Amino acid sequence: MKNLEEERLRATYTPRVETNIDKALKLEKHMKLPVYIFTYILGIFGALILGVGMCLSLEVFGSNTIYMIIGIILGIIGIVIVAVNYPLYLYFLKKRKEKYGSAILVILNENK
Repeated sequence: MKNLEEERLRATYTPRVETNIDKALKLEKHMKLPVYIFTYILGIFGALILGVGMCLSLEVFGSNTIYMIIGIILGIIGIVIVAVNYPLYLYFLKKRKEKYGSAILVILNENK
């Protein structure tokens, strides 16, 4: 028990050396972050547009026929944005993997 506590304390207070795996994970995180941010923002925007369209078409905001037509159009636009979000995510992730994949492999193959 004493050895485990001693090892834990040593690991806590010993400066950590960055390995190639750490560098590759950091680069992978850097590769995926812009894609995540873009798709989250686009998904939220599409869901909000869809919600506004639903409110207008269900006559929550107004009770005129023109509001219903505008609501249906906005709802369809929101559905299209939400439906296109995941294929865009896959496309942008594939492009980023092509761009950064060789650099990650170079880092992983160093000192082998």
